[in-house]
Formats: sequence, structure tokens, C-alpha cells
Amino acid sequence: MKFCYEVTIFFVFQMKDKVYKVLLGLGLVILFHAAYSTTEWRSITRQQKSESNDQVPLDITIQTLVGIFIAMIGVLNIAGEFKEIRAGVELGQRSWEDVGNRPSFYGFNHRGKAFSPGYDPPPPASSSSRRSNVMDIPEKFLS
Repeated sequence: MKFCYEVTIFFVFQMKDKVYKVLLGLGLVILFHAAYSTTEWRSITRQQKSESNDQVPLDITIQTLVGIFIAMIGVLNIAGEFKEIRAGVELGQRSWEDVGNRPSFYGFNHRGKAFSPGYDPPPPASSSSRRSNVMDIPEKFLS
């Protein structure tokens, strides 16, 4: 029973997302139609050379506002949860020590340990093994 409930919720959220994508597409189509209508109206008024009516007709203005509103609803619901702009909201639960803690910047091999009074350098290589040149051929390849 629980599985069916989870699957139903999953499909409801998927359908919800698709509805908002359709709303976004519809809003964009309305905006493109309003832009095309405006260019057509502008070309007609230029051909008639009537400069007394320079305002865009009311139906195109209403169509533009409706298209913006519908597209805005779609975008805001597709985008998901917004984060707070203020960093204090996210960092409020963290202690001051945790904020500066960045393990990826830890460095353990540095010259500071040589200046430490308790530093013991690594033992030198045994004297019986001769120091080899990098360009020498290893013994196992010589036959």
C-alpha cells in the first residue's frame, strides 16, 4: 500500500512539473504573438503615416501582460525552492569552527616540521645499497 502511495505522489509531482512547463510554453507563445501583433500594427501605422496614435492598442498590451504573468507562474514553479540571499540564514546553524574548516586545504608536508624542536628526520638509506642513477637499467631487466 505504501508503495502505491509513493508512486502516486511521484506521478502527481511529475504531472505538476509538466503542467508548469506547459504554462511556460503557453506564456512564451502568447508573448511571441503579442510581439508579432505589435510589429504588424507598427508597419500598418507607418504605411498610413498616421502619427496621431502612437500608443500600442489596448488588446496587445493586455495580451503582453497576460503572457508575462503566465510565463512568470511557470518559471517560478519550475525553478524550485529559492535560497535565502543572506548568508546568515544558512550559516546560522554552523559553529564558527565549522565555517573555517576546509579539509581539502590541509597541508602536512611542509618545511615547518623541520623547524620543530621534536622533529626527527627520516633515517638515511642503508649504506650497502649504492645510490642508483635514474638512467640506469634496473637489475631485473639485465640478463
